[in-house]
Amino acid sequence: MSRGKKLDLFIGANIDNGWAEVQAPKKESISKEILEPSKHFLYFSKEKRRGKTVTIVGEFLLSKDDKTATLKTLKKKLGCGGAVKNNFLEFQGELKEKLRPLLVKLGFRFKLGH
Repeated sequence: MSRGKKLDLFIGANIDNGWAEVQAPKKESISKEILEPSKHFLYFSKEKRRGKTVTIVGEFLLSKDDKTATLKTLKKKLGCGGAVKNNFLEFQGELKEKLRPLLVKLGFRFKLGH
């Protein structure tokens, strides 16, 4: 048996004595609350993926269409690639200094020190 697989006890087993399959509820980390841009408090983080830098900005509590529209305009202005993942915008490259004034112009605010 490999390390990544769990043992399935329900194959061919007769479980009549009150046994039941335990199903843990999944945590939903994505908030469904929608805020206007002036009520956001964004922050930056930086990660290395496959030797390349990725700038992550968030958390954006906007509708899905607004997030994708914001991402599209920022990618055009910066000339880079990016994606929306879990209410965060990810941009290829180290773009904190270029990204901050563009987001402030759109009406977003930042946490202190970011």
